Amino acid sequence: MAGHADAAHSNAGKYIQIAVVLFALTALEVALYEVCYGGLKTMAPGLGASLEPWFVEVLLLLSAFKFWFVAMFYMHLKFDMKLLSWLFLFSLIIAVIVIGALIILFGYNRGLWWPGGKW
Repeated sequence: MAGHADAAHSNAGKYIQIAVVLFALTALEVALYEVCYGGLKTMAPGLGASLEPWFVEVLLLLSAFKFWFVAMFYMHLKFDMKLLSWLFLFSLIIAVIVIGALIILFGYNRGLWWPGGKW
């Protein structure tokens, strides 16, 4: 019993569009690294210096967009029952809370273990 939702996510053109978006986001991630720390740092020193303090945050944001595209289209969550999407979202929120707590914990402990130094 193929419905309208089956026809909407079986379009090959849509998958090609999503693949192009994922490629562009990956290219932006690589360009961000190259401008901040790689070979392009000498070509655009002002841009690299201004982006370097925000490197991790921008990289996480770009990765979150890529994750959303993959989950919604390639994992078919956009076309599944809403219950499955909510279950996936609930699990994702728990994972974000645990990872955030670990980042805070390690950031706090880093100051205790290595005062004034990098790890």
